[in-house]
Amino acid sequence: MANIKSAIKRIRQSEKRRVRNRAVRSRMRTYVKQANTAIVTGEEDAVEAVRAAISELDRAAKKGIIHSNNAARRKSRLMKKLNAAE
Repeated sequence: MANIKSAIKRIRQSEKRRVRNRAVRSRMRTYVKQANTAIVTGEEDAVEAVRAAISELDRAAKKGIIHSNNAARRKSRLMKKLNAAE
C-alpha cells in the first residue's frame, strides 16, 4: 500500500476509472456480439443491432476507453459483414 498522500489518491481515482471503463467496455462488447449474431442468423433487425453497436463503439471512443481508430475499424468490419449478408 502506498504511503504518500497523492499516491493513495491516485489509487482511489484509478480504481474508480477502472470500474467505470470496465462497465462501458462490457456494454460495448455485448452490443457488438449481438450485432454479429443478428447478421449471422439473418435476423430482420440486424440493421438496428448494427446501428446500436456502432453507437456504443462511438460512445466508448468518445470516453477514451478505446482508440478512435479502433472504433472505426470495428464499425467498418461490422458494416462489411452486414453488407455481405444482404
